[in-house]
Amino acid sequence: MDKNTITGFVLIAAVIIGFTLLSRPSAEDIERQKEQHRKDSIEYAQTLLREQESSKPDSTADVKENKVDDFFAVPVQQNDSTSSALDSLQSANQQPEQLLTLENSKVKAVFSTKGGKMVSVQLKEYMSYNKEDKKNTDSLYLFNNDAEFALLLTNKQQKVLSTSNLIFTPIQTEGDNSLIMRYSYSNSQYIDFVYKLADDDYMLKYDINLVGLQPMLDRNRADIFELQWSQRMRRQEKSVKNEQRYSHLSYKYIGGDVKELSSDKSEQLEVKEPTKWIAFKNQFFSPILIADEKIETALLDSKLLPTDENSEYLKYYDAKIYVPAKLGATSETMNAGFTYYLGPMSFSLLKKYDSHIDDASKQLDLDKLVPLGWTLFRWINQYFVIPIFNLLKGTGLSMGIVILLLTIIVKLIISPLTYKSFMSSAKMRVLRPQVEEIGEKYPKQEQAMEKQQATMALYNKAGVNPMSGCIPLLLQMPILIALFSFFPNAIELRQQSFLWATDLSTYDAIIEWKNHIPLIGTHLSLFCILMTATNIVYTKFNMEMTNTGQQQMPGMKWMMYLMPLIFLFMLNDYPSGLTYYYFLSLLITILLTIAFRFIIDEDKVLAKLEANKAKPKKKSGFMARLAEAQKIQQQQLNERNKSNSTKKKR
Repeated sequence: MDKNTITGFVLIAAVIIGFTLLSRPSAEDIERQKEQHRKDSIEYAQTLLREQESSKPDSTADVKENKVDDFFAVPVQQNDSTSSALDSLQSANQQPEQLLTLENSKVKAVFSTKGGKMVSVQLKEYMSYNKEDKKNTDSLYLFNNDAEFALLLTNKQQKVLSTSNLIFTPIQTEGDNSLIMRYSYSNSQYIDFVYKLADDDYMLKYDINLVGLQPMLDRNRADIFELQWSQRMRRQEKSVKNEQRYSHLSYKYIGGDVKELSSDKSEQLEVKEPTKWIAFKNQFFSPILIADEKIETALLDSKLLPTDENSEYLKYYDAKIYVPAKLGATSETMNAGFTYYLGPMSFSLLKKYDSHIDDASKQLDLDKLVPLGWTLFRWINQYFVIPIFNLLKGTGLSMGIVILLLTIIVKLIISPLTYKSFMSSAKMRVLRPQVEEIGEKYPKQEQAMEKQQATMALYNKAGVNPMSGCIPLLLQMPILIALFSFFPNAIELRQQSFLWATDLSTYDAIIEWKNHIPLIGTHLSLFCILMTATNIVYTKFNMEMTNTGQQQMPGMKWMMYLMPLIFLFMLNDYPSGLTYYYFLSLLITILLTIAFRFIIDEDKVLAKLEANKAKPKKKSGFMARLAEAQKIQQQQLNERNKSNSTKKKR
């Protein structure tokens, strides 16, 4: 090896050694690296925890960050006290989950220290539905580990913290049925969720208090609380189709109407106007979040879930809620207040919550969650049907007898209209021989208009209005339609048995099968079959009673018989209480018609009509217009026949 080569190796070694010595970190740098390594380890552990949580349904999975240690403002120069604070924060998050209970005579609510949230609500006065049709003594769960609720906070670096997975410390006071869930960052910086369950009621007060954390939050969002609420809606009833029909994600505008998302399709909606409450409603039960002041805006999402006869869940509801935060006693304290309603959709019960509020614009209108039909039909149910129903229910009789008595009362009240309709039919029936004579006088098809004019002239001379029989029937329709809305939403019928029907709030299947058949489903309901059979008998009976001798449209007779079968397909899945009512109503109508037939002397009716012919008769407005229309139609027909005759000659 020559001298130049040795010199080169020595210089290279000197450069390497010198660079190593110069680039070696100082003691302070080594300490910072150790601290960074510790933080990286913590972050890695939290990442693993988040990945485990992400495998579970979580409505707050879209938040940007869920790291506690770097969410809150941490000084750049960390010292031993900062490190110990972070260590204690991590150890707090590793504490085991605890469950605590608030309970009264109606509700049992369970809370978890994980997220400080309510995880289960049990309604003691209602029994759960058992799809095996066996006796079940378990109380009904409004939700049970299938709901999520979280407060979302955004710091100045735009990182978002969800309280969903934070471990809270419970503070429970003996005797007042209240609970405070506290998450502490320090002694003077914490989040409180305050719960207080009312005595013998379904109302649960819920308050959010933030103390000392405002300086750490994004200024643009510091005066707004962002809440994430979601729930998989449990199946509570036997009929999946019927329950889904009456399940809605609903909300109420401040001083305005109650609105709802679609029940038969998935739908998303941004509610831009201030609202008072949001409800995750099933057919008969609902949790409702009611703001003390208002909900500024809300993003609502209702999703249909795949369902069959064995489904456990029907829908998925999600609400992202933005609520104004009020300043507390100090500038660093913020709070917002709510009330949960956790109970049944009983119209009479929900109406009572507005009984002490005189200002209509400030009423909660929770009773509007019970769908009683459009305005007219709702009035009939609210001021006529429900008071009578509640009066009968208060007697302690079985619900089957209550429906029977309600049907009798309704039929007696509208019996004058039924009588008037029958009398109109009787008048036209006794004139049938004279109408048939007119038919023999004008037998040809081209004489149809003359025959009709002669018939109308006969009715006018006798003082008979053919439409007078239809008007009473039309006046009865609002009551029938109102009851169509009442029975499927009357929670009082739920799990009440009568005869073979074990639950009047759902269908009473007498035959069931596995495979779904279009239009009819997987069962046949006995009360619906009885209703259909009675309807066919009534149709035949009514057609005979209203036969006026005039020629009917081809196929009209079979169309009349087809209608009861259509109602069989329509109502087969509806509550047996409804089809039982329609069965009774049709049966009583037939009996009333037979009674009227014996009461009314048709010979006297005919004599009166003959006497009317001798009196000068002025046409009523309707009859005059009808005669004029027939005259014009006859002229047009004559001109058309004349034109056709001329063409044939050519």
